[in-house]
Amino acid sequence: MLKIGDECFKSRLIMGTALYPSPDILRRALIASESQIATVSLRRESSMSFGGDNFVSYITEAGLRLLPNTANSYSAEQAVLTARMSRDLFNTNWIKLEVIGDSESLHPNPFELLKAAKILIAEGFEVFPYTSDDLIVAQKLVEAGCRIVMPWASQIGSGQGPANIRALETLRLRLPDVLLIVDAGIGRPSHATQIMELGYDAVLLNSAIALAHDQEKMAEAFSLAVKSGRSAFKSGMMPKRDFASPSTPILGTPFRNEGVKAI
Repeated sequence: MLKIGDECFKSRLIMGTALYPSPDILRRALIASESQIATVSLRRESSMSFGGDNFVSYITEAGLRLLPNTANSYSAEQAVLTARMSRDLFNTNWIKLEVIGDSESLHPNPFELLKAAKILIAEGFEVFPYTSDDLIVAQKLVEAGCRIVMPWASQIGSGQGPANIRALETLRLRLPDVLLIVDAGIGRPSHATQIMELGYDAVLLNSAIALAHDQEKMAEAFSLAVKSGRSAFKSGMMPKRDFASPSTPILGTPFRNEGVKAI
């Protein structure tokens, strides 16, 4: 079970809700994913209504927990204001904190992110900070009071998968008691499995499903991938070796084939 605060969830897949071509496709993808948490932007709710219907209703009617985000914020002040408005609108203290530092790469701004996190934690928010895979930034966020850290696998929307496995491994090793959720850069179900095999607690993704030809089938594939990776991690995978090791023991065999010698 994935435990966040006092709440428990069976699914370890968190769904983004942008870029879907229609509300019905979004609804079917959410159901197929078996996810129990979906992130939504205040700006999206304010500017887009899918033909007049309430966008958030498509999420809540599917039985998902809302995780508002501060997408498109470029300063701590913007992010804090958006978080406060999201809390009032969505009636939750959860916030996925995004503070972008570069408009081209969408690389998070660690200085403004940390500043905003400290303010929001002091105001009682459960902060889900989106950050890079930098260990020091993650440690500073934890020191500020974040119980969750959301490092990227690679740049938002790139679909490249884990760009720096060693960095993600280091985060998991050095922050064993912190809830780690990879956010951004996941493009294939195999990427999600790879992340979960590292011992990460969950995966958050959007574009990989929303931009698929069959969103419902892709959502199902990611659901299975996350389950598979988690199961593999919990089962204890064999370590890598620098040498060959026969799966069939040779001890006790009646003879060994040493090759035929020339006469």
